[in-house]
Amino acid sequence: MSATFSYNKFEKLKSRKQIELLFAKGKSISAFPVKVFYLPIDHTPMHPVQVGVGVSARNFKKAVDRNTIKRRMREAYRLHKLPLHQHLVAAEKSVAVFILWIDKQLPTSAALQDLMPTVIEKLIKQLG
Repeated sequence: MSATFSYNKFEKLKSRKQIELLFAKGKSISAFPVKVFYLPIDHTPMHPVQVGVGVSARNFKKAVDRNTIKRRMREAYRLHKLPLHQHLVAAEKSVAVFILWIDKQLPTSAALQDLMPTVIEKLIKQLG
């Protein structure tokens, strides 16, 4: 059961080329206070989704705050990613996703836990 809730290195979006391509040619959806960029990818990696998270340094000057938000977003994604994975495996697709926090307020873990299922449902509808 713990394997379904994992967030290992194969699921992390780390390639600078792929991130630049995602922002240049990808599409976006917004579910305030989160903006999601996504781009279907041709090759099928070991995992159907590669996810990255980010926070603007303009809104949060302290690195401690940015890292806290990113950690909380990764945790919320990790706990609610299963419907997205099941949809992509059934459709035999792969996608790169970048989740960006755009609000100026520091979120609570509970708020992110409530928000992430909505974000994932919107993403599934867009990939539909």
